[in-house]
Amino acid sequence: MDPDLQRRLSAAGLALIAAGLWASYYVFVLTLAPHVPPSGLIVWPFAFGALGYLVWSGAGGHLRSYGPLSRSWAAWARVALLVLMQLSVLAETFLAGAVDTSLLSLLGDVVLTPILVMTFLREGRNRARDPVFIGGVVLATGGATLTIVAGGAVRPLTDLAAVVAALVPFFIAIYFLSAAQENRTTPASAVVGHATIFAAVGTAAIAGLLPGGYGGLVFPSITAAVLLAAMGLTSFFVAPALYFRAIEQTGIVLPAILMASIPVFTLFLTAAFFRVVPPVLGIVGVPLAVVGAVLALQGAHPPWSRRYPAPGAAAK
Repeated sequence: MDPDLQRRLSAAGLALIAAGLWASYYVFVLTLAPHVPPSGLIVWPFAFGALGYLVWSGAGGHLRSYGPLSRSWAAWARVALLVLMQLSVLAETFLAGAVDTSLLSLLGDVVLTPILVMTFLREGRNRARDPVFIGGVVLATGGATLTIVAGGAVRPLTDLAAVVAALVPFFIAIYFLSAAQENRTTPASAVVGHATIFAAVGTAAIAGLLPGGYGGLVFPSITAAVLLAAMGLTSFFVAPALYFRAIEQTGIVLPAILMASIPVFTLFLTAAFFRVVPPVLGIVGVPLAVVGAVLALQGAHPPWSRRYPAPGAAAK
């Protein structure tokens, strides 16, 4: 197999696994919500995800990068963005529903992120003139959207839900773009680990202001603790780790576009766990999204250039 194609397929596989894990977040939330207050649904997944990053950073010898990151305003801005992103996604899941919220994630990942990359980083701008690539983006986005609209999931939003809905795509796009840019000079285990660990500390500090308060941090059962741990390790640790590895292999544009699969995964996961039969028209959207992803995969997707400091040198 052509090495370049193999690299793109590897990145696509990693991105799709990450998308599936992120889609499972909504299933975890809807399963745990009757038993765990929002404060617990925010703090504990961050905490378990932070534990995963702490172990990974230590094993890779990247803990030394946390010091320079802590002296960077951009790193603390990422912490704030990560907290705001997760608060808004959780709030919108309750206000508008899981599938609707995955559509907002789709707008942030698939539409807004590539636009920001091409506009401000001036990367992949030639793809904006490639009809095959543009067709792939349109099909992937349209197919994913069809799985939602066909099921009648999208519905009028309340004033509060509309405000949150407007913010979700921006929080998602800016956070991942900033983290991916930092990942050029600093390993992802440290970049995302720093944001996740301090997001866990920050949300624990403000838990008293969230619905459920500090009392919501008490595990109601062993099952709930296991599910919270699973949600944290999958959606907050493994998924972003795979996503940033995919970015290193092909740049940020292709993995971002493949996040069009999140609503598809969400639809089928909610159908499987909550026994909701997907509509025929929604199922039709799946092959459209697949064809779009295949088209978007074509052409040049050069690796994300890394400039990690030499071992023992100070991280930028």
